Amino acid sequence: MPDTAPAARPLFAEFALVIDAALDGLVEQGALPPELARGAVTAEPPRDPAHGDVSTNAAMVLAKPAGTNPRALATVLIAELARDPRVVSADIAGPGFINLRLTPAAWLSELRLIAQSGDAYGRSTMGAGSVVNVEYVSANPTGPMHMGHCRGAVVGDALATLLAFAGHDVIREYYINDAGGQVDVLARSVHLRYREALGHDVGEVPEGLYPGDYLIPVAQALAAEYGDAYALAPESAWLVLFRTRAVAAMMAMIRDDLALLGIHHDVFSSEAELQAAGKPEAAEAWLRAHDLVYDGLLEAPKGKVADDWEPVQMPLFRSTRFGDDQDRPIRKSDGAWTYFGADLAYHYQKAQTADALVNIWGADHAGTVKRIRAAVAALTGAEGDAMPFEVKLVQMVHLLRDGAPVKMSKRAGNFVTLADVVHEVGKDVVRFTMLTRKPDAQMDFDFAKVVEASKDNPVFYVQYCHARVCSTLRKAAAEGFAPDPAALDRLGDEELALIRLAAQFPRVVESAAQAREAHRVAFFLSDLAAGFHAYWNVGNDRPEKRFIMADDAALTGARLFLAAQIGQVVKNGLAILGVTAAEEL
Repeated sequence: MPDTAPAARPLFAEFALVIDAALDGLVEQGALPPELARGAVTAEPPRDPAHGDVSTNAAMVLAKPAGTNPRALATVLIAELARDPRVVSADIAGPGFINLRLTPAAWLSELRLIAQSGDAYGRSTMGAGSVVNVEYVSANPTGPMHMGHCRGAVVGDALATLLAFAGHDVIREYYINDAGGQVDVLARSVHLRYREALGHDVGEVPEGLYPGDYLIPVAQALAAEYGDAYALAPESAWLVLFRTRAVAAMMAMIRDDLALLGIHHDVFSSEAELQAAGKPEAAEAWLRAHDLVYDGLLEAPKGKVADDWEPVQMPLFRSTRFGDDQDRPIRKSDGAWTYFGADLAYHYQKAQTADALVNIWGADHAGTVKRIRAAVAALTGAEGDAMPFEVKLVQMVHLLRDGAPVKMSKRAGNFVTLADVVHEVGKDVVRFTMLTRKPDAQMDFDFAKVVEASKDNPVFYVQYCHARVCSTLRKAAAEGFAPDPAALDRLGDEELALIRLAAQFPRVVESAAQAREAHRVAFFLSDLAAGFHAYWNVGNDRPEKRFIMADDAALTGARLFLAAQIGQVVKNGLAILGVTAAEEL
């Protein structure tokens, strides 16, 4: 079997250029007009591998603007594509899709490229350095992280890593909601614990305050520093101090909790600092200058209206211009900023530092999406597909143990802490599990199932794939064998099928980054692991298909080379997800 030098690009990217060059040839021949937009032309695997190795929709996409029919265009296009020595055949399928079959040497070249690229295999320049701000977690600073925050934290962090791997400059941001009523409640809760630390009988924690024991150390520190100076003082004397100290302590706790998952943000933006710096006023002034804020009467709330409701004049943002169902107030009747007004200012600030914004929000924020999209559209002047803003909604996680709901944490007061879960099952299990379903789908997290050593557990199955590769290489080394590409031409159809699967990784990276969906990488890894395990099992039934052939060093070297590159792709994918590539289990 003839061999070729490694391609400079991953195979599907290489054939995208081959298709583009073939289209250039048709333009030179006068068969295509030169001005046709080719952005929608793809080079990808056929849905059914039996149809070939590379499929393109070029004829389907370009026929109508070229004034011809897809099959006619496909006929002349395959004549150009067949000139490439790596193309064994080019066939027309259906109304005009083109399927290419490649030489085995093309796939072996890709295997060498994986080895040559190592940890960089799959890395893309698609993002071209454009700046993407990914805001995720942004939990209220009122206590430790709980499992309600966990899924969004992992989804956001994996997405940020994915975008960086695809060539974007990424800002990982956490928005601290430290200007609302919830932080005043936090301060009052700490004051109660402060009095308790001084020996006061405070009884049960009153309804409406945070009951968790995690506030006790904060209160004890304040008691040690200030004694009883604020024990009986009016709230006005201690509220700001206690709020500031409590928020700082909670944010330190949150950072520590996130670090257990390997999550670290670049920027922590404070809502209180945003307001103190006059950013909401600046945003309002800009919007008024562009006739996007006016003083008007707020519409009556939908449904039954309270008897004492009266129309009040407020500054309203013209969100209906941008698809919202009503204009939204940015200030309350007392002049204080509404949540929307503060959020609008925050996104105004972010839009000045990034080319695109991605927010990872809990599904309970779904009602806010339309108005914030309207605000960003107004502030950036971009709408529709050009909108540099999107929200990924994340559903809650239901915690189970052997199918039964998990009880709440006493330390936290009314929820299960993220730290408790990570300490029990480990960072890698938590992170990978959070990405085994689409973020907007409900998820059950069963403590028993996520650590189960079986093929039904995707966390184990993917990590076991990498561990199995490492074990095979160690065993081979002990017997005097090593990966060697010299005899790759002896690999057969089963091995080539595995290479074809691994070679999709660069495409998966780019498509996942474009869709802002890191879970696609997890799905791909599950498929690749399944393919590797299936090949391994063939060797159990057919000894001639085993990786280590004691009487055939050349074939053993080729198969070990294949195994090493499968392991490399799995490792690269797990790195995007923030999961360790285990070397043994």
